[in-house]
Amino acid sequence: MEIERSAHSPIGSLVPISGIDGRFNRPFEHVAFVTDPLGQEPTLAGETWHAVAAASRALARLDQASRQVPNPRMFLRPTLRREAQSTSALEGTFAPLEQVLASDATDAPSRSKELAEVLNYVEAATLAYDAIEQGRPLNVGLLETVHRILVRGTDADTDQAGRIRTTQVSIGSPTGAIEDARFVPMPAGTSLNVAVQDLTNWVRTAPGPRDPIVAAAMAHYQFETLHPFNDGNGRIGRLMMVLQLMGDGLVTEPLLSVSPWFEARRTQYQDHLATVSAEGKWDQWIRFFAEGVTSSADDVARRVDRMLAVQSRYVQILQDANARGVIRDIVDALISDQVITVAMMSERFGKTPQAVSPAIAKLIELGILSGPYGNYGRQYIADDIFLAVTSPVGRVPDRDTPLRSEVPTNPSAL
Repeated sequence: MEIERSAHSPIGSLVPISGIDGRFNRPFEHVAFVTDPLGQEPTLAGETWHAVAAASRALARLDQASRQVPNPRMFLRPTLRREAQSTSALEGTFAPLEQVLASDATDAPSRSKELAEVLNYVEAATLAYDAIEQGRPLNVGLLETVHRILVRGTDADTDQAGRIRTTQVSIGSPTGAIEDARFVPMPAGTSLNVAVQDLTNWVRTAPGPRDPIVAAAMAHYQFETLHPFNDGNGRIGRLMMVLQLMGDGLVTEPLLSVSPWFEARRTQYQDHLATVSAEGKWDQWIRFFAEGVTSSADDVARRVDRMLAVQSRYVQILQDANARGVIRDIVDALISDQVITVAMMSERFGKTPQAVSPAIAKLIELGILSGPYGNYGRQYIADDIFLAVTSPVGRVPDRDTPLRSEVPTNPSAL
């Protein structure tokens, strides 16, 4: 930790810590950074306010894109799984996005430990989204519940699961020694418990007028600086961004996926947070945060727009083929689940496998599905919607891009 730089922070202080480092079984003496409680919205430069306004407009565009259908929640499954995969990768738990999207079509015993942890995030985030939508407050109890689900079955599933930590932690130590850490958060104990409570109270009832984007940036800094849990703070902190924007009414549907943007800028992200701690200057961090929200919201809006366009063309293909019944139900389900099995669709629509199998065969014939894939040849993929979800940022196909089945395969036809 940059002790000299942090020693004169206007928004926090260094406190001495000591104890026994269990990893090396030796005593240590060092310092930890204790951040002050959040207060009024800071004075920001005009350029920063422009970035904040752009973020608000981008969230409005995303909201508008999702409202093109009666049930915007149909987009949550793919966007949440994409966020789960990326936010977990940012913390060192990697499962390929393709496996995450196919998880419901994969037998549980064959899932990797990493995939199971990513799916923990999906479950935890879904619970949190539902809680906020039902009017429950974003409080310490909700965050502890999220943490308990997030670490279930992992190495962090200890007596610290689902509770504010009771031990000292450090962040980014190349050797594992606390003295070599990039950052050392405040000590555990009553003061940490009070600080987390103060943060959640501030999120709900911040003093004075505030902009939701600015408030979310400030709260994210505070949460990551407190580092209240023994593991999973990054994932919970990024989830908390969306929960806070929902609570403030800036996000209607929790489709925002911020982690891919922050994952691609990990070093900048860490540097901006460190600058706030050392110098108390919010401008650069809030501007960076707002730019991330803007880019992330626009990216998800493009994916939603493409998925809607693909589904519309799927429906037209079915109409042209005079296809009705369960085959239409399956097509309607492909935005939520791009990788399906006969068993999945049979259970979802209350049909026998004998009724579903011909429908899937017809969808393969029409170019809507491809397959079978997987170890047992059970999985089928809606390639064009799958591509809309998995394409890297900036490479999502436009809404008018031909479907894969519409692209000529005969070179002479090009």
